[in-house]
Amino acid sequence: MKLHHVQVACPPGGEDAARAFYADGLGMSEVEKPADLRARGGAWFRAYDADGAVAAEIHVGVEDPFAPARKAHPAFVLDTVAGLEGAAARLADAGHEVDWSQRTTFAGYERFHTFDAHGNRVEVLTPA
Repeated sequence: MKLHHVQVACPPGGEDAARAFYADGLGMSEVEKPADLRARGGAWFRAYDADGAVAAEIHVGVEDPFAPARKAHPAFVLDTVAGLEGAAARLADAGHEVDWSQRTTFAGYERFHTFDAHGNRVEVLTPA
């Protein structure tokens, strides 16, 4: 078994803010949703490995009423500490809170937590 994608929610009209976080901040690529699902709104994002294979996928779906996921969260693994620090800097520069308080609390990894543009918790980590 392997994981295909994780879905988080955004409020109606929240797609552009999701793009700013997942594409600009985390460096994921937006991919077109299937035609049958486009009318629902939202946006899909993928990250690819060095060989071009899909490494991670997140679907941002519209939910009304909306409530952010404050505990449940996706966790994205980056290849290097430099990549981790670069992602943190891009997110902080874009105005997102980056919390390093648990940087070394997960054995074998360095990590930070942040919140996407809609308040959903997101973890980003790399092997130590």
